[in-house]
Amino acid sequence: MVKKLHIVSFDVPYPANYGGVIDVFYKLKALHSLGIEIYFHVFEYGRGEQKELNKYCKEVFYYPRNSFIKSFLSVDPFIVKTRANDDLIKNINKYDFPILFEGLHTTIPIQLEKLNGQKTYVRAHNIEHNFYKGLAKSESNVFKRNFFKQEAEKLKRYEKILLNVDGVFTISPNEQKYFRKKYGVKCKYIPAFHDTEIHTNLEVKGNFILYHGNVSVSENVKAALFLIDTYKDSIYQLVIASSYVNDQLAIEIVKHKNIRFHSLQGEDDLNRLFENAHINVLPTFQNTGIKLKLLNTLYQGKFVIANDFMVDDTGLESLCEKANTKEEFLTKTKELLDKTFDPKIVETRKKILHNFSPIESAKKIIDIILTRDRHLK
Repeated sequence: MVKKLHIVSFDVPYPANYGGVIDVFYKLKALHSLGIEIYFHVFEYGRGEQKELNKYCKEVFYYPRNSFIKSFLSVDPFIVKTRANDDLIKNINKYDFPILFEGLHTTIPIQLEKLNGQKTYVRAHNIEHNFYKGLAKSESNVFKRNFFKQEAEKLKRYEKILLNVDGVFTISPNEQKYFRKKYGVKCKYIPAFHDTEIHTNLEVKGNFILYHGNVSVSENVKAALFLIDTYKDSIYQLVIASSYVNDQLAIEIVKHKNIRFHSLQGEDDLNRLFENAHINVLPTFQNTGIKLKLLNTLYQGKFVIANDFMVDDTGLESLCEKANTKEEFLTKTKELLDKTFDPKIVETRKKILHNFSPIESAKKIIDIILTRDRHLK
C-alpha cells in the first residue's frame, strides 16, 4: 500500500535559501525518497509557484494569505490568521490521510475543528512566542516592536492548540525539553532537515567574508548591522546576501567601500557565494531553535565564525570558531584568512553531521505516524 501524507507549509520552500524553508524542502525530499506520497499544501505570497516541488509531491496546492489589515485585529496570532483558508480545509478533507502542519502558522484547521478526524502532527520550528519576544527586542521601529510583543502574547495563548494534536516534532534538544514538559510524550525530537551533500569547493581560495540571511526579519537585520559595524573600518571585504532588500541595511552598506549587498536570485546563486567566500560569519541574538543556515553553511561553505547563541547546545560547537564581540570577530577573521581550508575539516564535518541525517529523521517521522494511522501501514 502506498504511504500517503498531507503536509501544510507556511511558505513556498523553494529555493531553499532561508531557515524555515530549508527544513521543509529537504523534509519533502527525504520523505519522497522513502516512498511517501505527499499532498503538499502551501501558502504563496511572493516566492511564486515552483515546478521543483512537483518532483517530490503527488499534488501541490497553492493558497494566498488573507488580508493583512483584517488579521491585525484578530485574537488569533497574525501568522495563523493570515493563513485561514476554506479551500485548504476542503482539499485536506478530500483525502483521509494524516496531516503534518509546518509550524503553528498553518494549524487553524485544527482550531476551527473542521477536519474529518485525520491524525494531526505539528513540526515546531520554534517556541514561537519566545521567538517573537526576541524580534521585539531586536526591532527599532516602535510600531513593529509593539506588533511583535502583541504577537508573542497571542502565540503563547494559541500554543495550547498542541494539546489537541497527535504528535509534535521538535527541532532542537532545548525545545524538546520545553514541549515535552508542557505536552508530554507525544513530543519527539526530530533533527532539522537540510542538504546532505558536501559542496565545499576546496579548489577555490575564498577572498571575502559572507553573511547570508532573510533580512526581512529584524533578528537578521540586527545581526547584519552588527557585522557592518564590526568590519566597516577594516581591510576585509564583507558580503551580505539575501533574497530580500532591506532599506535600513542598504543605507548603511553604501557608506562603506569594503561592504556590499548581494541579491540572491536562486539556490545556485547562494552556492556560488559559498564557493568563493573564505569565511562565513553567523551571529544571532536569539538562542531559539537550531539555525538552519548554520547547518547549510557547514555543508556548503568553508570556515565558520559564530557566536554562542548560534551554536551552543546544537552539537555543532566543535565545527565553528567562536566569537561574541566585535573584537573577537576581527581577531578570528585575521587568523582564518591566513589559513588554508584543509580537506580534513570536511571529513570531520561529515562524521558529526551524520547525526543530522535527513533520511534518519524522515524514518522517525514515518515510524511515529505508522504506529497511529492505518494509511501509513
